[in-house]
Amino acid sequence: MINQVDLMNVVDKYRGDAIVVPTMTGTSGWAQVTKKPERDLPVAGAMGKASSVALGLALAQPDTKVIVFDADGSLLMNLGSLVTIAEKEPANFYHFVLNNGVYAVTGGQPIPSVDTISFSGIAEAAGYAASFEFEDLEDFATRAEEVFNTTGPVFICVKSVPEIQNEPMARRQRPAGVRGTKECITDLRESLGTS
Repeated sequence: MINQVDLMNVVDKYRGDAIVVPTMTGTSGWAQVTKKPERDLPVAGAMGKASSVALGLALAQPDTKVIVFDADGSLLMNLGSLVTIAEKEPANFYHFVLNNGVYAVTGGQPIPSVDTISFSGIAEAAGYAASFEFEDLEDFATRAEEVFNTTGPVFICVKSVPEIQNEPMARRQRPAGVRGTKECITDLRESLGTS
């Protein structure tokens, strides 16, 4: 299993000018490693919607890579997004799913079919151009360039270490480095030269 921060450090090396859309558990990890926060659009409060937001960005900015950090539980909330993404065929779309087997942000309850589900199999059946699976950081680091040189939409399922949060949502502090949505949208617009 791969620690999400270690994974994200490798992604950051290959990111270039890509827009990154982290969700739920990925938000705090990405905030620790990003070197271009003005090109990030965290989707922390909309479980299941990061892939849809990222698709919109990929279609609006076809010459810019868009990387989404989804979670297995979040993806289960919006499995239909896979079919929509595949149908739209965004060549610049890289969909990471952190597969830790639990709903980490709600206390660690197991996701349905945790022992049998194949997210990459679902993405392939939906029509993604390519899919990868990784359980070992060294394997991912060795193949990261290949992943980012593959024409999308690309699906990357990563078996990751769960980072379970048991603190009630109302008492949680925003992790250091995680900015508000309005600030992120403003910075991203400026970075892209759009109004």
